[in-house]
Amino acid sequence: MKNILITGALGQIGSELTIKLRKEYGNDHVIATDIRETDSDVVKGGPFEILDVTDGQKMYDLAKKYNADTIIHLAALLSATAEAKPLLAWNLNMGGLVNALETSRELGCQFFTPSSIGAFGPTTPKDQTPQDTIMRPTTMYGVNKVSGELLSDYYYQKFGVDTRGLRFPGLISYETPPGGGTTDYAVEIYYEAIKNKSYTSYIGEGTYMDMMYMPDALNAIVNLLEADPANLKHRNSFNVSAMSVAPETITKEIQKHIPEFTLSYDVDPVRQAIAESWPDGIDSAAAKAEWGFKAEYDLAKMTADMLEKLK
Repeated sequence: MKNILITGALGQIGSELTIKLRKEYGNDHVIATDIRETDSDVVKGGPFEILDVTDGQKMYDLAKKYNADTIIHLAALLSATAEAKPLLAWNLNMGGLVNALETSRELGCQFFTPSSIGAFGPTTPKDQTPQDTIMRPTTMYGVNKVSGELLSDYYYQKFGVDTRGLRFPGLISYETPPGGGTTDYAVEIYYEAIKNKSYTSYIGEGTYMDMMYMPDALNAIVNLLEADPANLKHRNSFNVSAMSVAPETITKEIQKHIPEFTLSYDVDPVRQAIAESWPDGIDSAAAKAEWGFKAEYDLAKMTADMLEKLK
């Protein structure tokens, strides 16, 4: 990777990945793009361009302008927002993906886009969900993610585009506030623990979902992009996870640091239904075997770091 173009660079993943990549590859070699502009380090710390990912010509022009050899496509509507606005989600999530893949094909770029545990559905095995299994999601976000996985495979097989991807669980970060995902409660709960010593969860008790701390997610992206392609049997959409948690298990860990913290519930039926359609815990064996995936943070280590950073 010499010149990396990132779409959705001001989102949850992009805002931290951009900074990490600039430290590793140089500020001028990581071009951040988003549909909006802020006064953040992402905008100020290196090349930044306004980009609506549904504008394929502008995406191509920017990639060519900066001699991009890698495109990291992150721009998308997340699960809960996509379910509220399904047509917008299809047009943005799929239209933007096609434009990014086409730009990669035309310019010979390496390509990365994240998938999600949202690609699974209620008929998927819920415990130790395999890398290769039935995928019949019941949300627009999930349909987008499965379609994206298949499309990325197609561009690799048909056109030889070096496509790569990860099936991310919920991502937890102290840098970026929640942005419309079903797993965002696992971010909000830490903010509220610090501010109010209490949290009301929109996800019900006993609802387990996979999670990962953002530093592990960023390392996984870089490690997959740098992996020897000869070792990648699956190439796109590797299962990766660090922990499977429910609201009450996070609460118990927080209470080790903030004993007075309390949890209550006001379940959102839409997001609860989405959560129940996803696995309780996925199997990351293929990622470990094919490119050495390893998570450094478990729930205890992540909670200690989150609370320290947020304080």
